Amino acid sequence: GCSWPDESAEIRVTFTNHREDVISMSNHIDDNSVPDVMTDDQAWEFLASEQVGRVAISVGGSLDIYPITYAVDHKTLVFLATPGNKLLELSVDEHVAFEIDHFDQTSARSVVVHGTTQRLETTAEIAAAEALDLPSIIALSRTRYVRITPTEVTGRNFTRA
Repeated sequence: GCSWPDESAEIRVTFTNHREDVISMSNHIDDNSVPDVMTDDQAWEFLASEQVGRVAISVGGSLDIYPITYAVDHKTLVFLATPGNKLLELSVDEHVAFEIDHFDQTSARSVVVHGTTQRLETTAEIAAAEALDLPSIIALSRTRYVRITPTEVTGRNFTRA
């Protein structure tokens, strides 16, 4: 596991342009703020309230993160992938991580889903996915549906300073 840093902690972030920033936790976390663990129902309610998240996959030993639009379907996540995209190269039971978050002036939330993928290929699977009316950020001419079946769902609520 990991422990939550105390308010005197600093996080050092190095960007791809080699610029390094130091973030003081005291500027971002309320002194009495400890993340509240979401219940399973709260995590799924939050997942259902959003439409954009990030999926992390490992392809050829390289870890990549992609923004995706998605829909919740019976405690699974369904998203669109285009042929030729690395996301479509996911094989059945490929392990992935998916994350959504939200923050405003007073609070922040995050849900992480670990699971396995399945390309939807049967007529019934595709018809059910089409009925979800998945949002799309860009116009997609040819698409395939992919389902993430969770093995673990965790969520946290934070109070911001």
